[in-house]
Order: sequence, then structure tokens, then C-alpha cells
Amino acid sequence: MHGMSESAGQEEVHKGPRFLVGYDHECKQVDSRIMSNNSEPYDEDEEEEDLSSERQIIVGICSMMKKSNSKPMTQIMERLCKFEYITVVIFPEEVILNEPVEKWPLCDCLISFHSKGFPLDKAVSYAKLRNPLLINDLNMQYFIQDRREVYRILQEEGIDLPRYAVLNRDPDKPEECSLVEGEDHVEVNGEVFHKPFVEKPVSAEDHNVYIYYPTSAGGGSQRLFRKIGSRSSVYSPESTVRKTGSYIYEEFMPTDGTDVKVYTVGPDYAHAEARKSPALDGKVERDSEGKEIRYPVMLTAMEKLVARKVCMAFKQTVCGFDLLRANGHSFVCDVNGFSFVKNSMKYYDDCAKVLGNMVMRELAPQFHIPWSIPMEAEDIPIVPTTSGTMMELRCVIAVIRHGDRTPKQKMKMEVRNALFFDLFEKYGGYKTGKLKLKKPKQLQEVLDIARQLLAELVQHNDCEIEEKKSKLEQLKTVLEMYGHFSGINRKVQLTYLPHGQPKASSEEEDSLKEGPSLLLVLKWGGELTPAGRVQAEELGRAFRCMYPGGQGDYAGFPGCGLLRLHSTYRHDLKIYASDEGRVQMTAAAFAKGLLALEGELTPILVQMVKSANMNGLLDSDSDSLTDCQQRVKARLHEIMQKNKDFIEEDYQKLAPTRSPSLVNSMKVIGNPVKTCDQVYALIQSLTCQIRKRLEDPKSANLQLYHSETLELMLQRWSKLERDFRMKSGRYDISKIPDIYDCVKYDTQHNSSLGLENMLELFQLSRALADIIIPQEYGLCKPEKLDIASAYCLPLIKKIQLDLQRTHEDEAVNKLHPLYSRGVMSPGRHVRTRLYFTSESHVHSLLNLFRYGGLLNEEKDEQWKQAMDYLSAVTELNYMTQIVIMLYEDNNKDPSSEERFHVELHFSPGVKGYKDEENAPMGFGFRPASVEKPEKREDLGSLEDLSQDETDRALLTEPLSIHRKSPLIRRRKAGSMEVLSESSTSSCGGSYRLFPSCSRQSPEVKPSGLGSLFAGLFSASFRGVSSSAPNLRELAQAQRKKTTSPRRRSKRDGFEGCSMVPSIYPLETLHNSLSLKQVDEFLNKVCESRSDTLFKTWKYSSDPPSAVSNSEPSSPSVPSSNFSFNCE
Repeated sequence: MHGMSESAGQEEVHKGPRFLVGYDHECKQVDSRIMSNNSEPYDEDEEEEDLSSERQIIVGICSMMKKSNSKPMTQIMERLCKFEYITVVIFPEEVILNEPVEKWPLCDCLISFHSKGFPLDKAVSYAKLRNPLLINDLNMQYFIQDRREVYRILQEEGIDLPRYAVLNRDPDKPEECSLVEGEDHVEVNGEVFHKPFVEKPVSAEDHNVYIYYPTSAGGGSQRLFRKIGSRSSVYSPESTVRKTGSYIYEEFMPTDGTDVKVYTVGPDYAHAEARKSPALDGKVERDSEGKEIRYPVMLTAMEKLVARKVCMAFKQTVCGFDLLRANGHSFVCDVNGFSFVKNSMKYYDDCAKVLGNMVMRELAPQFHIPWSIPMEAEDIPIVPTTSGTMMELRCVIAVIRHGDRTPKQKMKMEVRNALFFDLFEKYGGYKTGKLKLKKPKQLQEVLDIARQLLAELVQHNDCEIEEKKSKLEQLKTVLEMYGHFSGINRKVQLTYLPHGQPKASSEEEDSLKEGPSLLLVLKWGGELTPAGRVQAEELGRAFRCMYPGGQGDYAGFPGCGLLRLHSTYRHDLKIYASDEGRVQMTAAAFAKGLLALEGELTPILVQMVKSANMNGLLDSDSDSLTDCQQRVKARLHEIMQKNKDFIEEDYQKLAPTRSPSLVNSMKVIGNPVKTCDQVYALIQSLTCQIRKRLEDPKSANLQLYHSETLELMLQRWSKLERDFRMKSGRYDISKIPDIYDCVKYDTQHNSSLGLENMLELFQLSRALADIIIPQEYGLCKPEKLDIASAYCLPLIKKIQLDLQRTHEDEAVNKLHPLYSRGVMSPGRHVRTRLYFTSESHVHSLLNLFRYGGLLNEEKDEQWKQAMDYLSAVTELNYMTQIVIMLYEDNNKDPSSEERFHVELHFSPGVKGYKDEENAPMGFGFRPASVEKPEKREDLGSLEDLSQDETDRALLTEPLSIHRKSPLIRRRKAGSMEVLSESSTSSCGGSYRLFPSCSRQSPEVKPSGLGSLFAGLFSASFRGVSSSAPNLRELAQAQRKKTTSPRRRSKRDGFEGCSMVPSIYPLETLHNSLSLKQVDEFLNKVCESRSDTLFKTWKYSSDPPSAVSNSEPSSPSVPSSNFSFNCE
């Protein structure tokens, strides 16, 4: 029994959670009552009900004031107090230092840990006297203060650590004091350590760790110390080791410049993050708020096992330790004992929950407190399917287009100068026939060539420089933009043309020249905007709802099933992105929202996002088209050049699939040439208006969105004006997507300029783009499938592998069976694979599902409705998502087709300008069966939801949904952290925006549920399935944060520098597929592509060119031998 059990509850103790700081006031009163009750006999006839309902478990915090009052401790203790039966009492520092332990406050559970100046001996005596439940063992804390003991214990546990030797300068043990120092090595007690090696004082409190470098690297040493301001180490020319004191000498581990810090809360939970190694340059990397930058880290299965071992070996529930990742292994190099993560709201939530449940599990029974271990929905990812059976979520695969970006710009020129050929050869261009230059050094070389050729042109007008002067000047101007090459905002592509340009472009009407040349393509722009970052992060936050428990409640404060699943080692997540900067930053922002990460995007990108340019998995080279695509583009060009209204024959040629979105756009256009005339005239009007603004001193220096100037805006539009109408008077149809791109950007972000006729230009260019963009991927079904498989074959194979690997027995991200006690379903995990890519892959993948024969529309009513919905979608906008979810029914036979169940979902991404009234209606996310009678309930306001309920991931009845309730960003003193919601009530119908069922407007802070998760899903008028977000519980979780109703938003989306549009919720395309069906379909797609390629090779006169693995992104590349590492 623990210290207070015999005296529990004899007098009334304040009911409800309390957080007592200090000893002289309330704390003393509570303790005096408890202590006075020690001498009185307990009257067993007193009402036991009062005893159980009023008895509080006292958790004592016994540490130095600096630690007790720290932000992490305060945040976690405040959350711990939300447990109904827990009260936290902080022991005042003066009592700890000056009072005997008999006068220390009483407690049932003790959180106590050593730091500088703390009397550990007294804490040990107190624990013997009162016998409380210890969160961190006190006697083991003596060992943690000695690095020799730490290394001994680690070794005994079989945990990998660097090779080391101990030099004890102890006169009583001369055999442990043998040191021989050479120029580039030391020999410690017979063990040789070559430089670089590390010298650590044996006392863990001494942070003066030195690293000695070999003479070949310049010698000297790096001296590490506890952070002082922005420094954590300095370089010293001193090369000889210290001659006084005892030290550990160990091998220097070659990491990637980061140290991994792991924080356990019990053996089954660990949070990991990396920081720049202090040994690197000694400068502490800090973010914009002055905090040290920490990189989020995924632990491997072995590292998770190490975390468990460390936690248990040192008997420290809350324990921090350091990992070095080197040579494919992880080594523990330090154990710090009691340590909290800084600045992570998600960690604070999790830590309090784990500690609270631990305390209640151990102490509730003996104090007769009615409490049972919560069977949380998020512990096992089980959800009901639409047919009512319970299935376990096993895999989530999502293919997502990048977020809002600046307009992409491109210039092509044919070059023949030897300097370009030299550059092409220098970087291995001849191996593949292609070269992509993105690094600052490479771009500088291209700029140097352009400058040199222009200088020669000025000196000798008749010199043999064939490159056009205007093109060279544009190349030079673009490469000189920003004054530096930082960021991923420009690239140069070179393609080898053995016989020169096959056909002179419309811009260049020079006679064809003999001999080989290089096609130089310069690309710039296309950067992810702040709006794009917000979209990606919000979607990531909302995406947690895909996982059971995502909308749950953590013992009274908001939490998230996915985050718990992730931190307790049962979430196998990998994020892939193409090599485009905008795609990579979208992936990082999404990861930030999904995993409740904090801080800058760059470290998240470095640690979390895999660049997936191997085998063209997510990259596509739009400049290298298949024969089929070239034919399609030529036919598109031909049809759109007819100066007469579209006739039935044109409809058959241009829209053989009779897609309503295409037919409607053709009706809007009527005569394509006249429409292009109108577009051209509107562009001329626009450039004229911008020139006038530039001439006006009041507006000349106006700053536009994302730091653009009027001059840069004029350059964008002037180039389109020049390129759209060719010298022949015909229109270059390939420029229509670029025109729509620009006008969409300016309509959304620069509408404050008030330029005339922008809306008309937007509508006309959109109607043209709605035909050109989707039809570039094929006019008829066979063409669409041929082009789609050319783009997507590697991705299709990878998705097939993801689905297959999920139900195979694999070691990844599981706890070792020997160590899985106390973890529900420890061998199970959810596999998440997120693929971020560009428009081409999203169009192609969707075309494969639409036209590849997955299901028969005539026989499957749900698929027919899904196809009708997709036909009505005009644009696959930024943040378009295609999501595949795999469930397992453990009650079915493993060989049965019914064992694995697949669902297919889709969202067309960001809402376009003035899109709401024309939005196609889907049938909701995971719609319930049609037979289910429609029920509706009025949830009332948040204040009405006063009854506490246990955390459930189920929603048994459909909800009434208010139709228009866009999330808007409320600006907070220079930040964009708080989300609020404006709502107008209108029931029924399919719901289009980020939904909520509340009438009041809750403030949702990032520390809790983030944004309203319900925003990911569409609510079907046929009813919402029981796996949809439980909005009633979401509202309960936030009822304490309710604020007065917000003003109604006039704008649809997030408020920021400019409007950030909302994202369409996911619509279910099908929710009763078997894994076998999907696997056979994917096999068929892969085989048909292989057959097509075989026929192409067999009958083509030229053999296909060999393309290396590093740059096979062209759809024309045969892709039959893909090898993946199955991750």
C-alpha cells in the first residue's frame, strides 16, 4: 500500500481537478487535513459513496523550482489536472532544500528528478518514508549522473553504443589509468582510438565534451558545451588530450550532421526529434521565434525497441536519451533521465494522457475510485464499414497534387554553341540524352555562358553565334533574378537533338540547320505560395480523420487517434514527392499538419519527405511526349484553329466520351478562333492597363502578392501576348493553360488592383483550358489509357505493391513480440503512403480508374454515379486527392475475397473562383446503404452538449449539416494560428465546404484538434456512414473553448495575405471493392502497357533510347523493369 491509503478520504477533500503551486496556502490545508486524519480511526460506517467520489489522488512534483515552473512541466501538469480524480501539488524549493522530509507535503504518486543543486538523498529518504508510487526511480538517478555507469547498463542490456574505453585517473586503480598519446591516435588501457575520437568527462553533469580531429583534416579540436546564446561549441587549435580528470574515450560516429533526441513516456511511447549536431559548426540553428530548430524524426523498429529497453533498464518512465545514426545503425551515446520535449503541444497532450492513465491504473483500485482503463478507439484502428461489419484499417494510399503556386513560365531555344555541348558532356548528358540543371553552381555556369555569348555578340556582330540575341538576353535576365540562386525556383533542361530541331517552332522561322543541337528549356516561377502552404497544412490536419479516433477526446482535452497511433509505433508512414520544389514543400506542409509538427517547413522536408524521382515514380518530363500525345496535341490544335462554330462532327472529334464538362465548355466557346481573338484582345487590354499603372508614380512601386512587382507582372503577360498569337496570325493553343494559369493567379491574389475585364478573361480562358488541359491526355478512351499508363506505370506498380505488402508479415514498424505487453494489438500497424505530384500524374491516374475497366457502369449503380460525378468535374485543381483505403475483416477466412475490402475516394481539390454554384454533386464520403432510413437529429448549440461521453470513433446516426460554413482564418497579432468558423444554417444536400455541425463558433487552437477535421469529408444526403467524423464528440471536446458567434465571412476560405480558397471534401467513388478486384485491375493496366510498348518496339524503325534510372521521367520511356525497395 502507498503512503496515504489508510487515511484516504476521511474528511472532505476539494472535489474536482486542482493544480496547487506552493505549500503555505491551499496545499497546507489539504495536507493538514490528511495528516490529522492519520491518528483518527476510520469509521467504516461512513458513506462509501462520498469516499469514492471525493477522494483525490495527489501527484507530487519534487524538483528544483526552475524545472517545476518550466513551460513543459506547467503544460503537462495542467493537462494532468483534467483527470477528474487527480490533483497536482508542487513541492516548493525552499521546503525541499530547508525542511526535513517529514515536513514535506504528502502525496500518493511522486514525480521527482535530479538537476543541479537538487538534494537527491533527501528525495530517496522521503520515498522510503511515504512509499508513494514513483514515476521515475530515484536510486537509478545516481547512476545516470555517471557516464561510466550509464555505458555499463547500456552494455548489459545489449544496446549498441560506440566503441569506448574508460580512463580513470584514480590513484587506487593505476591499471585503469594507462594513456599513450600519438599524433593522430590515443591508446587507452590498450584500446587504440584513431582521430577523430570523442573525449567525455565521466560526470554526466560536465558538458565539456571534446572532439579531436586528425592532422590530415587540419588537426585541432571542437569543444562542446551547454548552449550559451547561439553557440554550443567552438573550434580550438589544441590537439592534445586533457591531462587531469577521468574521461571516456570513444569512436566518433559519422552521422549526417544531426543528433536524434528520444523522449519516452513509459515503455510504449516515444517522441523523437533531431537537431543539428553541435559538433558541426557550433552555431545553434534557431527558427523565426528564436527556438532551436528540431527536426521531426521517424524511429525505426529497432530504435523503438531501444527506447523501450532504455526506459525499463533505467526505471525512468519519463526519460530522454540521445541516438547517433551512422553506418546504417543507431547507437545510444547518452541517457539524460527525466526530460520533456519543448514546444510540442501534441507531446504535452500525449504525455499527460499516458501519465494520467498510468497513475489511475496503479492507484484507483486501492482508493476505490471508479475507473477503468479506457478502451480507446485509436488503440486499434477498427471502424465499421458501410455494411455494418467491423473492419480494421490497414492501409491508406493518397496521391495528391501540389498546392497553390505562382504562374509557371518557360522559354525554349535551340543552341549549337560548343560551350553548351561542353556543359552537357561535363554533367553526363550523353548517357541519357537529357540533362537537368538545378544546383546553384550549375545555373551559374549557364549564366556565365549566356553572358560570354552576349559579350561576343556586342563585339562582333557577324560572329558565328547562332543563338538568338533576344533569347540569350531572356536567359540571362531570368538567371539573374533575385540576385542569387537560393531556393528551388529555376531550372535548365538540355535535350540532345542528333539532327537538330525536327520542326522549326512557330516563333523561329529560320531555315533548318544541319547537324546536332541541344534544346535548352528554361523554367522559372511555379513556387508554392503562402496560400498553398496553408491549404496543404489544413488538409494534412483534416486528413487525420481518415484514421479511427481522429476526432476523439483525450481525457477532457482534444487529441487525435492518428497522432497516438503514430507515436506508439503503430503507424508506418512514408511521404514521397517529385523533385519539383512546389511539390516537395506541399508534402512538408501537409506532413506538418498531419502529424501536428511545429516550426519551419525546411527541416520537416529534410527529415520526412522522400524525393521520389527514381524510375519516374512521380516526375514527368512534359517536354518529352509519347507519339500518342504528340498526335493528340496536333489534332487538338487542328480542331481549335477552325474559324467557325463547333458542329456535331467537332463534338465527336473533341469529346468522344461526351463528358458533360467538355460539352458545356464547347458550348460556351462556340467559335474557337473568335474566342481566342477575344482572349488576345483582353490580354492586350490588360498589358496596356499594367503599363499605365507603371507610368503612374503612385502605383509604380506597388507590391503585389508574394513580393511580385508590377514590372514582373507585366513581363509575365507581355510574354504571353507575344507567344499566344504567332507571326502567321494563328494561335498557339499550347499557351492556353499558361494564360488560364496567370489569370487564375491574378484573379485570386491580385484582385485589389481592380484591373478591368479580368473576370471576362478568366471565364473565357477557363472554358478553353477546360477542353485543352484534360484532352491533352487523350481524346478517346484508348488514347487516354495509353497516355495515362505511360505517365503512371511506375506509380501503379508501387500502389499495387503497397496494397500487397500491407497484409504480408513484415518486421517494419512493429514492436518485438517479447516486449509488447501492455500494448493493444502490438503486431498490427497502419501503413500510410502519401504521393505528392503534379497535374499530369493526377489526370493520368484518374483516367486509368475511369476508363481502365475497374467496374462495369451498366452493372454497378454506385460506379455509374461516380463516373457521372467525375464527368461533371471541370478541373483537377491544386490539392486534388485520389485516396485508396484498405480494410481487413479479421472474422473472415484469410483466403477469402471478403477478407480485404478496398475503398476509392476523390476530391477535385481547391475550389475555383466563383465555383460554388456550379459545383458538381457527389454522393458523400463513405455513403450509407440506400436501404438505411434517413434520420436527422438537431444537435443544438455547443452549450447544449454538456454531457460527457467516452471516446468513440462511431457515429450511429446521420447528422444534419449546415450547408455554408467556410473556415476562415482570424488574424492574431502577426500570426495565423487561430481558426474560427462562420456559419449559416441550411440543411440537406451534399455539403461542399469544411463542414461543422455547430451553431456557435468554436476557436480551435493548433494544440488540440487543429482545424475541424470534419472538413475532409463530404456529407451525403443518403446519410453519413458510421465511420465519418463524430461531430458531436468533436463539439464536446471543444465546448470549453466556445466563444461568442463570429461575424459572418464575406469570403469563402482562409483569410491571410489574400484569399485562400477552401478545399472540396472527399467524395466516395466506390466503397465495396475487394482487394482481389483491385489487384487484378492494376495487373491488367500494367500488362496492357507492356503489350503496347512491345508492339511499339517491334514495329518502330529506331530502337528505343536507353535512359538511366536517374532521369527516366519521360512518359515515352519503357518501364518494364522497375525495382522498388518496397517502402
